[in-house]
Amino acid sequence: MDFEQFFADRIGDLHREGRYRIFADLERKAGAFPNARNYRNGEEHDVTVWCSNDYLGMGQHPAVIDAMCEAARKCGAGAGGTRNISGTNHYHVLLEKELADWTRKEAALIFTSGYVSNQTTLGTLGNQIPGLHIFSDALNHNSMIEGIRHSKAQKHIFRHNDVADLERLLASVDPAAPKLVAFESVYSMDGDIAPMADICTVAETYGAMTFCDEVHAVGMYGETGSGVAERDGVSDRITILQGTLAKAVGVIGGYISGSPAMVDFIRSFGQGFIFSSALPPSVAAAALASIRYLREHNEIRLRHQERAATLKRRLSALGFPQAPSVSHIVPVMVGDAALCKQASDDLLQRHRIYVQPINYPTVPKGTERLRITPTPLHDDAMMDRLIAALVDVWGHLGIKKAA
Repeated sequence: MDFEQFFADRIGDLHREGRYRIFADLERKAGAFPNARNYRNGEEHDVTVWCSNDYLGMGQHPAVIDAMCEAARKCGAGAGGTRNISGTNHYHVLLEKELADWTRKEAALIFTSGYVSNQTTLGTLGNQIPGLHIFSDALNHNSMIEGIRHSKAQKHIFRHNDVADLERLLASVDPAAPKLVAFESVYSMDGDIAPMADICTVAETYGAMTFCDEVHAVGMYGETGSGVAERDGVSDRITILQGTLAKAVGVIGGYISGSPAMVDFIRSFGQGFIFSSALPPSVAAAALASIRYLREHNEIRLRHQERAATLKRRLSALGFPQAPSVSHIVPVMVGDAALCKQASDDLLQRHRIYVQPINYPTVPKGTERLRITPTPLHDDAMMDRLIAALVDVWGHLGIKKAA
């Protein structure tokens, strides 16, 4: 087999379908978020970023940067090993205590990423609990899907956010069989939110554990910002809460929180945790500082929701089709991979506005979109420029608006 030709042919298919991913070469400017430098074609340009997952700009916050620098000077660059072999730094311990308290749980465990925390936890539960049935929302993230797949547990997929369909599937399984319902709170591509209380009620009726991915809600919902579970008052009803430190917290890493026995079980049997080097102490210190700030500053969340609502309202008034988001995510629908890529390119090259195109397999074919994520630091002037640029690009490319 000509392996090189095989690789080239597959990449060529992506190009022809308009799905080839090009990474924007950016240099974030500390203290100037959401502005950045873009390096392309041997030139440098100032751009405004409108698609960052640093939802609240905490990756640029002075308290977070100072904590990271102080910890690096104090502890060095790396952790020095896995958590079991010399890699547990005091900052890790402090961060896990903070996460447990923040999410109203007794214990927490940190991982190198949210992907790893999902994959490891679900994979470990499915692999270790005899006869476990996992009920998974149809739009769950790839990390959850991969964790369930590798666990080899019995898998049942229920229609997205459809509690009746979930109950139908739960009722079809032996009442004595162990069960787990896995879902997200905020779904990152459409911006919709799960009916968490209803899911908990159905799960409790059938004796199922619940696993909720709060990755796109951490920092942004609830009075202290721990997520939708806090906002909806169901934290105590969810068996396992999972989240990330890489989005609204502004750093990197993932975590789970729950009972001491469950957390210790994953710590002791989860291979993705056991065999991964620990997060650098500076990262843990930065995340700790960010969480402590977010817990005390609800005004940043109020400003964030206002910015998202304002952008949605202004786009709707101009006829831009949007997915029915009820969160901070603003998906502007294009419906064609090549056009979506071209719209993104035009925004960047002609208007110096960066919004990444979202194509298959992240979203189904025919639902390609620009996923815009306004932050508290996007002011009215920036929003004016974004809207003017979208109007220009839509007209230039002939992209359809809502009827």
